Amino acid sequence: MANKKIICLFDVDGTLTTPRQVVKPDMEKFLLQTVRKEFDIALVGGSDLVKILEQMGGSDVVNNFKYVFAENGLIAYRDGKQIATETILDALGEDQLQELLNFCLRYIADLKIPVKRGTFIEFRSGLINVSPIGRNCSRDERNAFNEYDKENLIRPKFVQALKKEFAHLPLTFSIGGQISIDIFPNGWDKTYCLKYIEGYEEIHFFGDKTEAGGNDHEIYESDLTIGHRVTSPEDTIRQVKMLMALVKEKQSKGQLPVPMQCL
Repeated sequence: MANKKIICLFDVDGTLTTPRQVVKPDMEKFLLQTVRKEFDIALVGGSDLVKILEQMGGSDVVNNFKYVFAENGLIAYRDGKQIATETILDALGEDQLQELLNFCLRYIADLKIPVKRGTFIEFRSGLINVSPIGRNCSRDERNAFNEYDKENLIRPKFVQALKKEFAHLPLTFSIGGQISIDIFPNGWDKTYCLKYIEGYEEIHFFGDKTEAGGNDHEIYESDLTIGHRVTSPEDTIRQVKMLMALVKEKQSKGQLPVPMQCL
C-alpha cells in the first residue's frame, strides 16, 4: 500500500547522480517505478533549472516529480507547473551585487592554483555561483581540483574571506559540489523550498553535503525534515530501500505514522 503521507526529497549532485553527470538508468528506474509507487518524490538542487533537467532526463522531470526546486527552491514547480520565482538582484540591488562580484573576481585573479579555466562566476536567478577553477574545466580537472581543495582548503579560505569582507550584508556562503561556492541571501538555502511542501507527515531529505558549510547542511538539520546523509547514488538507493522496508514493517504492525530516525 502506497504511503503518500511521506515525501522523499532528493539533492541531485552526489545524491542521485555523480557530480555534474546525467542520472543513470538504474537510478531513474528505481525512482520512477519503485519509489514513486510508495511515496511522493521531489528534487531540490542549487543549480538552475536547465542544469537539473539536463542531469535528470529532460523536461519530463517537472511532471515526473511532485516538486522540482531549482536554485534551492527559488524556482519552484509543483505537478509540472511553476509556482514561484525569486531573484538575488531584487534582494541585493545592483550596487551591492557589483561590490560582491568585483571582490570575487579580484580574489580569483590573485589565487594561485594548479589550473584555471573559464566561467568563474555564474549569475543565477536566486544565487551567485563562484568557482575558483572555473566551470569550464573538464571532468578530470574538476576531480583533480576537488582533491586539491580537500588538502589546501581553497574554498573554505575563500568563504572566510567573503564572510569577513561582507559581514555587513545578510548573505550565506555555502560550499557546494566539487568546484564552487554558492552565495545567496540568508534563509535562501535549501530550507527555502520547504515552505511549498504541504500535507505530509514526514519529509525525508537525502543529501551528501550535510556537514557544516555544505549546501545540504541546513535542510538536513531542519526540524521539518528527517535527514539522511548519503555518500553516493548507490548509497541513496540503499537508504531509500531501508526506509521503504521500515515503512512496510510499521504498516504491517499498524504503527504508522511514526517518525523515522535520521541515518
